[in-house]
Amino acid sequence: MAAAFEAAGGRKGSCFLEVGRREIGSSFPRASSRRISGSEVLFFSVNFCLILLQPCCPAGDLLVSGSDDTDIILWDWLSKTIKLVYPSGHHENVFHARVMPFTDDSTIVTVAADGQVRVGRLKEGGEVTTKLVGEHDSRVHKMAIGPGSPYIFYSCGEDGLVQHFDLRSDSATKLFTCYSFLNDRRRVRLNSIAIDPQNPYYFSIGGFDEYVHVRLYDMRRFQLDDSRNINQPVDTFCPKHLIKGGKVHITSIAYSYAREILVSYNDELIYLFQQNMGLGPNPVLVEPEFFDMFDQPQVYSGHRNFRTVKGVSFFGPHDEYVVSGSDCGNVFIWRKKGGELMRMMNGDKSVVNCIEPHPHFPFMATSGIDKTVKLWTPA
Repeated sequence: MAAAFEAAGGRKGSCFLEVGRREIGSSFPRASSRRISGSEVLFFSVNFCLILLQPCCPAGDLLVSGSDDTDIILWDWLSKTIKLVYPSGHHENVFHARVMPFTDDSTIVTVAADGQVRVGRLKEGGEVTTKLVGEHDSRVHKMAIGPGSPYIFYSCGEDGLVQHFDLRSDSATKLFTCYSFLNDRRRVRLNSIAIDPQNPYYFSIGGFDEYVHVRLYDMRRFQLDDSRNINQPVDTFCPKHLIKGGKVHITSIAYSYAREILVSYNDELIYLFQQNMGLGPNPVLVEPEFFDMFDQPQVYSGHRNFRTVKGVSFFGPHDEYVVSGSDCGNVFIWRKKGGELMRMMNGDKSVVNCIEPHPHFPFMATSGIDKTVKLWTPA
């Protein structure tokens, strides 16, 4: 850690000079936010404070949260006040809530333990209508929102089903059900789905796969309606030692803007894959002696991911850092390059599950087992 402090100290003056420029208006807001939020001074020269308050809307003006009480809350995080509370329409725990981009914060999609996919529409005067737009046969932990689209998103569930939604349509499109590579009758329970921000045709899924692989798919294959290899991914990713990993499974996937794939494993570690680390569309066909020829991913360690389905994310204007919660109740921040642990902050009395960075500034929201959602900002 001493080396990190020394490196940060060399850039301390330039960081705070940039803050001064922003204050007097001599630096453009977007350029300023990138320079400041990417500075390690924020991690070493300044303490993080937490505000009791969760995940950001695309503009970063609001936080939206869902919980076991099935309500959806919109927060004005700057004033630390509740802007709106409405019943989601779900019958069980809400696992994921997202504001659709370019909807003036008026369209919120949610998924839950009841398997339902719902959309809430906010109208003038505080009125909210909710509608069931899709269903799974089991719990749904995650959605993926199409970059820059107010209509397109995906869901995946523990029933193995992946669905595509277009809010201009009355029904969802069931793309495929994910099955085991070894047993085409055994469904793979899915926990996470993420879209490549540089190529929205590509999306990755992960869950209880006996090969513990991230599976990468190309949406254009489904648009061509080629049903011969509908369950066949374009590529797969897995650390060598976890292939046929037994009880280990994937809890979360995230993409960087450089198209790196970040993966958190239950009762294991976090791994960062480059695009050239894929094992091909069917890892069963890869001979064991060829595994040693593949480059191995960057590893992030120190946290514990066992008790719940934990998220993982990039942090910083250029995805310079990796962040995760832990069973110990702490928030972990690693430098992406090299995997060095930079900060560890207490975020929950029990477990931190969710991590959601602000889209533009060095703030992030976290939530866990206790009844609060916390916003972390440089103090």
